[in-house]
This record gives sequence, structure tokens and C-alpha cells, in this order.
Amino acid sequence: MKPLEFKKKEKTLKLIDQTKLPLEITWVECKTYEDVAKAIKDMIVRGAPAIGISAAYGIAIGALAINTSSANIFFNELGIICKTIKNTRPTAVNLFWAVERIWEKAVSNKDKPISKIKDIILNEAILMEQEDTTINREIGRHGNPLIMEGWTILTHCNAGALATSDYGTALGVIRAAHESGKNIRVFADETRPYLQGARLTAWELMEYKIPVTLICDNMAGHFMKEGLINCVIVGADRIALNGDTANKIGTYSLSVLARENNIPFYVAAPVSTIDFSIESGDRIPIEERESEEITHIKGIQIAPRGVMVRNPAFDVTPNRYITAIITEKGVIYPPYDVNLPRLKL
Repeated sequence: MKPLEFKKKEKTLKLIDQTKLPLEITWVECKTYEDVAKAIKDMIVRGAPAIGISAAYGIAIGALAINTSSANIFFNELGIICKTIKNTRPTAVNLFWAVERIWEKAVSNKDKPISKIKDIILNEAILMEQEDTTINREIGRHGNPLIMEGWTILTHCNAGALATSDYGTALGVIRAAHESGKNIRVFADETRPYLQGARLTAWELMEYKIPVTLICDNMAGHFMKEGLINCVIVGADRIALNGDTANKIGTYSLSVLARENNIPFYVAAPVSTIDFSIESGDRIPIEERESEEITHIKGIQIAPRGVMVRNPAFDVTPNRYITAIITEKGVIYPPYDVNLPRLKL
């Protein structure tokens, strides 16, 4: 299940419109970098790795459309494209990582002909997509031993194939356990207000024939107390050097509940999700989204007109609540401020 596809001949990025899943599978064609930026901002594509790959393709599409023989003009316009893509969403660090990687690749080849630089940018975006697929399967391989036979796993939001180039991070671990023959089950909470758990995760798991039970967000504590959940696995949008992790709003609450009930709490994410420039989660910017996502469901108003609304899209889970962070380079345990920086070497 791939949420994105780049059509090289047409110079177009095709994205599954995740706002319409699971009732409708619709592909959106992005023919300009502005189209890609809008798709990221409007959550047609979402999930940190998928956003990063889409951003890379968006820059490539924009670069291919620049019509000039002047290197100065080309890089000036390329800078505008990169800035536009960067300004779409503030929390997922993969977006900024991808933009910087493409920009640095272009600048390091600035002495080459512009046509060659365009090819280099596109090839780098393609490589990033290929790398992500391999990385996800490595995350699954490293995380699989943490899952015991017969376990029931709680997951939050969607960190599956739809959030990546393929396979998934948190769901990648779950898929790897399932594919290895372990008799596992999954509880997926609905993940208000955007309902990624209900719309996307439940649908993905059913597609993979993995037993899944959908619950409301505020039911998690009850099922933990009843002894029906053995571990929690979530994805991440940004991880600080000390292990503090930003993920979909509600993740922090789950981590506290897991600690109270002596349940392991795992984060599964690629190394590219680690922000090596910040020491703690206090410096992670939290995106605040439109009030209509809370006051309306599928365009139907459910709250009083004019009510005040707060809608942070993410929260930060302190490192003390995280049992381990599963990456493509292995499972990382505390102390995170010592062990995470080693991944940059």
C-alpha cells in the first residue's frame, strides 16, 4: 500500500487523498510545487516520512519547471520553492530534513549545468523514497522481538504505510510481528479530532488481515486497567536529543496511562525524525489547526456556534515515559541524551 507515486514522464506526484479514506480511494495529481505544498498543508498527505518524501518531490517538480540559463536565477527560484514547502506544517521534522537534503544536494553540484542539477534533485527525491521503504522494514525487523506471542497492542493515530512511502513505522513493527506468525491483536483508538485511527489505521490493519478493535480515545485507560493491553506503539513527528517526542495529540496522555499500568510504551521512527539541533521537547513547535476540525465532523456542525476552541495537532511525550525508541539502526534505550546522539555518527 503506497500513498504516493511519482510519474516521471508526466513530472507529476500522485497522492492518495487521505481526507477521503476509508470510504473513497481518490488520487490527487500534483503538477506544480504549489499543488504539493497545498496537499501537505491540507493533510491530503500526512505522516512525517510521507510528508518528507512529498516535499522532496515537490521541490523536484518545481525545479524542473524553472526556465532559465542563469545559475543565480535558478537557485533564487529554488530557494523560494524550498521556503514555500517548508512553510506548510511546522512540527514534522522530516519535512525540514527533506528540504535541507535536497537543497544541499543541489548546492553541492552548483558548478554543473542547470539541466544536470535538475536531474540530480529528482534522483535524490527518488532515492529518498527508496531509502524510506528499506528503513521502514528495518524498523519492523528491530521492533519485532519486542512483541510477544498473543499480545494486544494499542496504537495511536496512523503510522502505517499511509504515513510513509510503504510498510509503516509503528504499524511496520506490528506488521513484522504478524508476518512472523505471532498471534497478535491491535486496539486502535479513533484519534480525535481528525480520526486517523478510525479512518486510516483500522482500515490498514483490516487490509493486512490483522485483528483490530476500534476504541474511542478516552477508553484506553479502561482497557489498560482491565489488563487487555500489553504494550503501546506510536510513531513520531519529531524527537529531541533527550528523547522527548512530539506525536499526534493524545500521545502524551497514553504514555502516562501506560506508566500507571506498567505497560511498555514504544516509539517507532526513522533516524530522520530525530532533530539533532534541539536538546529537549520544549523547543518543538506545536501546530495549531483550524477550529472547524473540532466543531465539525465531515462538514456537519456538532458544537455550539461561536464556542472558543483550541486545536493543537501534537503534544510532547517526556522521555521518562518512553520505554524505548525503535529505529532502523536498532532499539534505543535510555539514557536518550547519551544514546540518541550516537545515531548521527
